[in-house]
Amino acid sequence: MVSEYTMTDKIWNFRNKTLNERDIDDMADTHGIPRVLAVILLNRSITADKAAAFLRKSMSDIVNPMLMKDMDKAARRINSAVDNGEKIAVYGDYDVDGITATALMYDFLSRLGADVEYYIPDRRDEGYGINIMAVNTLLKKGVNLMITVDCGITAIGEAEFAKLQHMDMIITDHHTCKDRLPTAAAAILNPKRPDCEYPFKSLAGVGVAFKLILAVAMERGMNTNDVFTEYADLATLGTIADVVPLTDENRVITDKGLKLLSDPKRVGIDALMDIAGVKNKPVNASVIAFGLAPRLNAAGRLGSAADSVKLLLTKNAAEAEKLAAALDDENKERQITEKRIFDEALEMIAADADFEKKKVIVLAHEDWHRGVIGIVASRLCDMYYKPCILISHSNGVGKGSGRSIKTFNLFDALSHCEKHLVEFGGHAVAAGLNINMSDLDKFIKEINRYADETLGERDMIPTVDIDCPLSERAVTIANAKLISKLEPFGMGNEKPVFAIAGAQIANVSAIGMDNKHLRLRAIKNNKALNCIGFGMGKYASELEKGDVVNLAFHMDINSYQGTESVQLILKDIKRR
Repeated sequence: MVSEYTMTDKIWNFRNKTLNERDIDDMADTHGIPRVLAVILLNRSITADKAAAFLRKSMSDIVNPMLMKDMDKAARRINSAVDNGEKIAVYGDYDVDGITATALMYDFLSRLGADVEYYIPDRRDEGYGINIMAVNTLLKKGVNLMITVDCGITAIGEAEFAKLQHMDMIITDHHTCKDRLPTAAAAILNPKRPDCEYPFKSLAGVGVAFKLILAVAMERGMNTNDVFTEYADLATLGTIADVVPLTDENRVITDKGLKLLSDPKRVGIDALMDIAGVKNKPVNASVIAFGLAPRLNAAGRLGSAADSVKLLLTKNAAEAEKLAAALDDENKERQITEKRIFDEALEMIAADADFEKKKVIVLAHEDWHRGVIGIVASRLCDMYYKPCILISHSNGVGKGSGRSIKTFNLFDALSHCEKHLVEFGGHAVAAGLNINMSDLDKFIKEINRYADETLGERDMIPTVDIDCPLSERAVTIANAKLISKLEPFGMGNEKPVFAIAGAQIANVSAIGMDNKHLRLRAIKNNKALNCIGFGMGKYASELEKGDVVNLAFHMDINSYQGTESVQLILKDIKRR
């Protein structure tokens, strides 16, 4: 079927083909759900015995935080510091995950009456993670206990230095662990530790911090349900922004948090939603990912991430409006800087005669802003469907940010090239690195050699994962509402994609600024299918009335002046 259609090069992967019909029937019968819903659940590796928990999103599915390695030690040390009036510092990170984790931990400890402050490194001068200068700064302020959030799992030397200076360090992180851990720390909380039996390994950095404050609350005899409700909004912001799987605990946290964010109690979040144009609208993962997160991130990219923490913590509405406006301005400046770097990267690619032979894009430039290169790397990765690393350098030292395709584990690749790097860390699909520029050519050759060995031709072709074909008769408001029960959608629980074959175009046009988007109306068996394809405006000139097409799409509900209708959000089009 797919080979007959030639508009795009994407491979359509029908996930339902691997399913057993008996499993589908068992799922549908056991839980009293339609077969299409059963197919969607099974496609996400949710078996019949796990479906009830997935559908109910209950607090009963939250794991006891004490199951995490070192959690008992961390909770006791924090409570001791609070009760004895020791000075505590929360050491964060400059992305949304780190910002929300910092705000969450600081606010909770402040409410306990702790003597606490927070510190976030400057992306441009200090880079990611813990550094000795920052530790010294905190030591001079009399800090006895430092709690890291969303960082620290590779800070072996820094933990040893802090211990020598009689400062205890509690590390909370979720990044991939290397062979050695910073064992000089008083406690290391990371579900990805090889010796950690915590059952859910995919918490965000803010998620690990969230579990720590729940453990501290348990030790103090507090009502943990109240603590959960108080901070689920912050945990949700960071979890969705960091693109971790929205399954298991993350699903419960974000479901609760999204409900809280629909009527935010924090004046800073309310002001941010207002300036982002999403106030008084339904809040889902997309609202956070594309509306709130870029503005919270902008401060850490171009200015000081502390401004975003202040916004989340302030109780003053006027201050919140001022801070939100400043973040919005920085986000606009970020967009301008991003476009310049993107255009320069495209020029460098065009000038590289060997570009097509390379499976990994590695570009370096002296004038690129370190806070923005990660976003551009992500755009280039999507555009060329190749892993991409952009490096900003000065004085012979480069700091890079990389993004990857789903078939290429970037952390493993950097581990393979470790001898050419000063430092690196991250995940399978996103990572950062430091490199001496004298080693750049060796690194480029080595990572591409590794890619040649691990990536086949098919791995380099983008795919559209489709849950199942759908009859045009199934495109109904009722089914669209049924699918919405599976929210929140995100990594690990992607919004379902369906396909309809053999629809005939009734009309087609490019819409929006610069004709960026596609509006299409198709007919099949007298059923009208109203579609919009975001960023697909280029196809308008290639399609015309009467063309027969296959459509891959999300099924959404469009509300206009009180009237609801089904709208198909296109993911891909294939024309006969």
